[in-house]
Amino acid sequence: MERKRKTKLGRVVSNKMDKTVVVAVETPKRHPLYKKTIKKVVKYKAHNENAECGLGDIVRIVETRPLSRHKRWRVAEIITKGEVAEVQPEEIA
Repeated sequence: MERKRKTKLGRVVSNKMDKTVVVAVETPKRHPLYKKTIKKVVKYKAHNENAECGLGDIVRIVETRPLSRHKRWRVAEIITKGEVAEVQPEEIA
């Protein structure tokens, strides 16, 4: 009996750590009383071995064995590369 691993789709919000990215996963939920759709955002730390993920990338993450204290996911594939505009300090003034 083989168990299927959980997968989630999310956006990379941080890649400052070595071999780790933070992925924000949005799930829409209906409020039980008011019936309004609420976006719930959960951040997961995922293993990124070759450091190929950048800010704003849409990635698929897969559940895996515990890799560290907070890491239980790894990046399976990069769906789309994100375009994040880097603003230099001299451009603001």
